[in-house]
Amino acid sequence: MRFSTSTVLALPLLAAAAESPFQQYKAKFQNFLGSFGASTPSTDSIPHPVESVKAKVGAKKIETLTLSNWKDTLYAPVQPGATVPEEWWVLITGGNKTCFGRCENVEKAFNASAVEFAALKKSPHIAALDCEEYPVLCNAWSAGTGSIYVFDVLPEPAQTEVYWKRFNLTTVTSKDIVDLWTKGSKADLSRIEPDSWFHPLTGKLATYGLAVPLGYFFWILNVIPSWAMMLIVSFLSRSMM
Repeated sequence: MRFSTSTVLALPLLAAAAESPFQQYKAKFQNFLGSFGASTPSTDSIPHPVESVKAKVGAKKIETLTLSNWKDTLYAPVQPGATVPEEWWVLITGGNKTCFGRCENVEKAFNASAVEFAALKKSPHIAALDCEEYPVLCNAWSAGTGSIYVFDVLPEPAQTEVYWKRFNLTTVTSKDIVDLWTKGSKADLSRIEPDSWFHPLTGKLATYGLAVPLGYFFWILNVIPSWAMMLIVSFLSRSMM
């Protein structure tokens, strides 16, 4: 049998056409696994979130919370045997994927509040958590961008109270944030119950060591493409047949 040049060139196209949809999904999934490691969220303590988050404002510094340092950072100023809590105000922020590009105003307000806090005789410790850079921690806390988390930290094993408030991303100002502190009341904040599922320190998920694994689970769901989900469903359906 003789093969013409055009016949030989057509063979790859015929082979590709003969591929089943399952094989195509399989190839995509293998490529996805090859690039998966490059997209793993950061867990180190390299500052990233707000543009000026690395800068000290007088005596007031905005710390950067990460998956690996957040607890140590919150407990760092707490003295053994202290009965008055060290208060932390943590901005939950993000970028285009996690905040749809709408967190710029609240970041500017928070940075400006750091200057005003530094001028006060007494003010809270302040920090920022970027859900774009550290999505696992945000998922573990079930924390939404554009909000403030307030921690009243006492020495372990004493109970740490946690509150939160979401701001209007378009209208919030530094005065709104500072006034919330100077008011000296938590009436405008929502309290996270100590035994709830998502209390960062004593919630059910944190107590049983499930908060971070769940954070990774939700992160994977967000980054995995739709065709990969179809491949998984295909695998499961084939295994059940």
